[in-house]
Amino acid sequence: MDKYLKAALDEAYQGLKEGGIPIGSVLVLNGEIIAKGHNRRMQQGSAILHAEMDCIERAGRLTEKDYKNCVLYSTLSPCDMCSGTSLLYKIPKIVVGENVNFKGPEEYLRSRGVVVEVINDKECIDLMKRFIDENPGLWNEDIGE
Repeated sequence: MDKYLKAALDEAYQGLKEGGIPIGSVLVLNGEIIAKGHNRRMQQGSAILHAEMDCIERAGRLTEKDYKNCVLYSTLSPCDMCSGTSLLYKIPKIVVGENVNFKGPEEYLRSRGVVVEVINDKECIDLMKRFIDENPGLWNEDIGE
């Protein structure tokens, strides 16, 4: 596992420790992590604070040029909302820790020119599966079902 996905996984564990959903994300600009985030929907009583949204928000305002030089890492395949935000800001590459437990619109992202690299890391898969098995109601709420 590379250091960026590891940082995203650390964020996922932090979210779980806080009583939230264990999904983490980091935004990398020119090889440097500029923001980290994790799903904070439960902790903040939010409808939209998925890990990628939290991460992008924590990055603050970036220039168009900066976004075009970023890579977004997420422990889980981004949902429609998070994928849309990545498209809006023209983030050219998303590295996905796993898409076994949930697969977002990866093909749509690819059709829009985004490079989507799926790792399917065992630790990411196992962490999410365990959480879903133990919290199916909360998980369904998070993905809008």
